[in-house]
This record gives sequence, structure tokens and C-alpha cells, in this order.
Amino acid sequence: MAKKVTPYKDSELGKKQQVTQMFDTISGNYDGLNRVISFGIDVKWRKKVVRTIAATNPENALDIATGTGDLAIQMAVAMPKAKVTGLDISPGMLEVGKTKVKDKNLESRINMVIGDSEALPFEENTFDAITVAFGVRNFEDLEKGLAEIHRVLKPGGIFVVLETSVPVKFPFKQGYQMYSKMILPLIGRIFSKDRSAYAYLSESASVFPFGEAFNNILKKTGFIEVSDKPQTFGVATIYEASKA
Repeated sequence: MAKKVTPYKDSELGKKQQVTQMFDTISGNYDGLNRVISFGIDVKWRKKVVRTIAATNPENALDIATGTGDLAIQMAVAMPKAKVTGLDISPGMLEVGKTKVKDKNLESRINMVIGDSEALPFEENTFDAITVAFGVRNFEDLEKGLAEIHRVLKPGGIFVVLETSVPVKFPFKQGYQMYSKMILPLIGRIFSKDRSAYAYLSESASVFPFGEAFNNILKKTGFIEVSDKPQTFGVATIYEASKA
């Protein structure tokens, strides 16, 4: 298993509490900074996730680690008959998300709730589709969080994860290492009031299991029909899985 990485090295808080604190702190400029850091490509990746989910025509979808609600909003727009729940552990991120949902007049179709991915406040077999975009690497106990997702997903339902990964081919591997170790933390220091946050996001991405390693963890927690699709030279990966 990958080594444990936390946002604040000197904090006595657990990873879950540190992640909550971090996202509360950076919630105000998270969206804009994300666009800068990813050069806007993250929007394209999310659109692919939405197309994958929409093709299954879900009635009830859950977006875990919804943050400021980008993916939940895109799903609601693409699937006008679906109810979407956005769940996040950070009240600060959710407040930004609720404002965006209200501005788009989607309050009747998107429910933004605070909650822990490792103790989901839903009954078994509740959702037709579940997504997590750039959130699974923040789980304190990855397998516990995935087991909870499996529990609340309906049999035959689809689970899609969008997460950072590490390019393995030259020269993309070398370019990614330079960007993640030098440029990303620098951008964070310049534009964010929490200097540790973007150093953590970079480090956590570098040690998170990706590709076949993450596929194996999905299978271990009960998912079937697991597949992965690397994006943009491998700097991100879209994983698909389902429940028997």
C-alpha cells in the first residue's frame, strides 16, 4: 500500500480532519486555481465521466468528494431526469458548491450534503451511479471508502473514478515529475493562502496507486468489470467498475 501522506506534517490531527481543514481553507479560490494548475484540461476529463454516466440513464446519482460541485452540476445538466446528490466532508467547499447550484437553478435536482466517504449516510443499494473526481486519494482508509461506495451502489450500477496518475513513458514521466515537484507547489504558494495544500495535492498524487494497482483494489473491495483509461499522456486516469 502507498505511504500515508497528509496535508500538514506537524499536525496531530488524523488525515480526515487535516483534509477537511485544508479544503475549508482553500475553498474560495479552489476552482480558479484548479483551472490554472491543469491548464483547463480537467474540464475535458469531467465531460468524459459525465458521458460515461449519462449513457447508463441513471435515476439517482451520487458524486462523492463533490467539492464545489462541478461534476454534480455537469451530471444534472446532462441528465435532466436524474436526481444528483453531491457529498463532501468540507463545509467550506460545499458552501461554494451550493451557491453555484443555486445560481444555475438546480436546487430541485441537486442535493448538496455534508458527509464522510467512509461512513456514507445512505441505505444499501441506493444509487444507480456513483462518481468520485480527484477525491479517492484523500480517503483516510481507501479500502473502507471503496467498500462503502460498493454498499450504497445498486446491483448493476456503475462506479466511475477520475483521479490523478503518473505518466510512465518518456518524456512525459520526466516532465510530470518536474511539474509536480517544482511548478505545482510554486503555483500553490503564489496563489493560495495555504502553502501546504498544493504541496500535499502534488505529493499525494505521486504516491497514489494507479492503473492496475488501483484496479486490483477495486476488485478486492467487490467491484467487477473493472477497467482503466489513462488520460492526457497518463497524468489522469478514468476508472470504471460495476456491482454484481
